[in-house]
Amino acid sequence: MPMLPFLAVMTAPGRRRRLQHVILAVAISLGALFVLVVVLACVRRQKRGIKQVNKEEQDNAGEGMNYISLQVLGAATSNFSVNNKLGEGGYGEVFKGELQDGNEIAVKRLSANSTQGFNELKNEIVLANKLKHKNLVQLLGVCLQEKLLVYKYMPNGSLDTILFADPEKANQLDWTKRKGIISGIARGLLYLHEDSRLKVIHRDLKPSNVLLDDVDMNPKISDFGLSRAFGGDQSIDITKRPVGTLGYMSPEYAYCGQVSTKSDMYSFGVIVLEIVTGRRNNRSLEDNNTAARSLLSYVWDKWSAGTTHEVVDPSLRGRYLEGEVVSCVRIGLLCVQEDPSARPDAAEVVLMLDSHSTSITMRTPSRPAFCFTEPGVVNPALGYHGTRDANAMATGHLPTPGSDNEVTISDLQPR
Repeated sequence: MPMLPFLAVMTAPGRRRRLQHVILAVAISLGALFVLVVVLACVRRQKRGIKQVNKEEQDNAGEGMNYISLQVLGAATSNFSVNNKLGEGGYGEVFKGELQDGNEIAVKRLSANSTQGFNELKNEIVLANKLKHKNLVQLLGVCLQEKLLVYKYMPNGSLDTILFADPEKANQLDWTKRKGIISGIARGLLYLHEDSRLKVIHRDLKPSNVLLDDVDMNPKISDFGLSRAFGGDQSIDITKRPVGTLGYMSPEYAYCGQVSTKSDMYSFGVIVLEIVTGRRNNRSLEDNNTAARSLLSYVWDKWSAGTTHEVVDPSLRGRYLEGEVVSCVRIGLLCVQEDPSARPDAAEVVLMLDSHSTSITMRTPSRPAFCFTEPGVVNPALGYHGTRDANAMATGHLPTPGSDNEVTISDLQPR
């Protein structure tokens, strides 16, 4: 009995400590529960936001679009392995993949620091989804969350690679295939400019944006990120920010921002001359008795001298029909004329390629844009100065323009 008061005194602080521990534990638990509730609420809100954004993006992409998950594309490309990498450019990277059904695909992934913004990606999705033609690359699906575009795989790659970077494959480009490629590109442009639901100006037509299929090397025009769709009867527009690749941009577009179907036809003309000669336009050429000059100047001089056969790619070893070669060179020169109104449209080009007996074939081209003129002579229409500017623009090395228009130059690497 004498011990009980002592025990009471001794146990009081113990109870207080236990009570403090209980209060502290409850407070920590309540705090943790509060944090958990806040986190769950934020996650739920974020998911709703993502779903809303994706719904808006899917609506913008249009009906009929095939949406492919990142997991499927990761499995198809071995998680975007370097071994599956086909190439890269200003937009990001392209990977080869194989779906479970055995179909081979090419996956275009927009990089974080890509020069091609999301608006351009969306533009490409919308146009590629609405445009259907055998000479346009086929968009199979998209993964919007990771900014991935899925195309049908083209085993022969781009025209740029075969024509200029792979001599072995270039030897496979006999004249029949080259003429077929020229004709296919022209038909693709005819569809874009006149036959599709939209009038579309590509704005960056070049060999690296022309893909070739596996058997007959049929051309497929690709990369619609910079394309512009016209509505109604609109046929021309002015932009303060020309985009494209120097050496393939028409003078009125590069210097004045004037874009039309004739801008695409200029690019087409350059490609035609490259296919015939096997030479890049953005490389200076040297002849035995002349200084370095652009491809356009070189071909024009030979055409004017009546020696067109001298411009033909030596790898053809004379195995071509001279009449067809002369016709294609004529078409190329008609398309690169300085005056846009003098250039043929895609329908005229298709007609010229299909028939050598029509009067339209006999049109005589005038001096090309960016062809050598007397040094220091100012072109009043375009504001460039003679030989220096002509050669620079034709070969892709642009001097300071006379206008305030900003020029965006796309990557010259194969896509």
